[in-house]
Amino acid sequence: MINGNRFLFIMFILLGFSLPSFSQSEVSQLQKLAKGADVIVTGKVTKKKSDWNDNKTRIYTRATLQVDEYLKGKGNGNAVEVTYPGGEVGDVGEIYTHMPKFEENEEVLVFLKEDKNLKGFKVFDGEEGKITVVSDVNTKEKVTGSKVRIEDIKSQIKKYINEE
Repeated sequence: MINGNRFLFIMFILLGFSLPSFSQSEVSQLQKLAKGADVIVTGKVTKKKSDWNDNKTRIYTRATLQVDEYLKGKGNGNAVEVTYPGGEVGDVGEIYTHMPKFEENEEVLVFLKEDKNLKGFKVFDGEEGKITVVSDVNTKEKVTGSKVRIEDIKSQIKKYINEE
C-alpha cells in the first residue's frame, strides 16, 4: 500500500512536473481573459482618484498603474490608467458588485479592454479580470491569494496568446 504523500510524489513524476494544476474552470476563465483582453499588464497602483461623471449621476474611479510588464498589447509608456464605476467623492460613495477595486501600492495582473466611451481602459470581465499579486511569506515569490505563482499564470497567458 502506498501512503498519500508517496502517491502524490509518484503522480507528480509521472505527470512530468507540469504546471500547477488549474481546475478546468480556471483554465477556461484564464483562456477567455487572455484571448478577450486588448492589453494585459502586471504592475503596481500608484494613484487612484474618484470623480463624478459630467452629469453628476455616477462616480468613476481612475487608477494609475505603473507597468512592470506588458503581456499583451502595447501601452503609451510605463503607465496605464484604468477606469471603473464606483468610489467616493466627498460624503457620497458608490459601490458596484462584481467590479474590481484598486488600492494604492497594490500589485496586480490585469486584463484590460479599451473603452472608447471612457477614453481609456476598463477591466475586462469585471472582477475576474483583476488578480492581486502578493509575496509568499516563505519563498518571497509573487503569488495570487490562493498561492498560485504569477510566473505560472503569465506562462499560461502567453501560451493562450500565441495560439491566437
